[in-house]
Amino acid sequence: MTEETKLDIPQVSPGDTVNVSFKIIEGGKERLQGFEGVVIKVRRGADGGNFTVRKVVSGIGVERTFPFLSPRIAKIDVLQHAKVRRAKLYYLRGLSTKKARLREKREEKTTAE
Repeated sequence: MTEETKLDIPQVSPGDTVNVSFKIIEGGKERLQGFEGVVIKVRRGADGGNFTVRKVVSGIGVERTFPFLSPRIAKIDVLQHAKVRRAKLYYLRGLSTKKARLREKREEKTTAE
């Protein structure tokens, strides 16, 4: 295993709402900045793959692509899972706020009797 391989990457899939904390270097200082939004695309490959997160700020859609194995990513928190039927959620780009809502994926709990 190399140093750049990360072991704490959670399972991210399209439709998940995630908060990605990544390192920003301004001048000589380094700080963490969060980017919270919906995962619209996941690409897996030999290079580790990447995922694209979309959020809306002041009515304008902002998308950012993060490599899974980037040393600048401090952590990825999965806040919510959504039930989607597509691998790429590009259709969210053309929808406004209420229409762009995704249904939450609920897991049924079985009771052991």
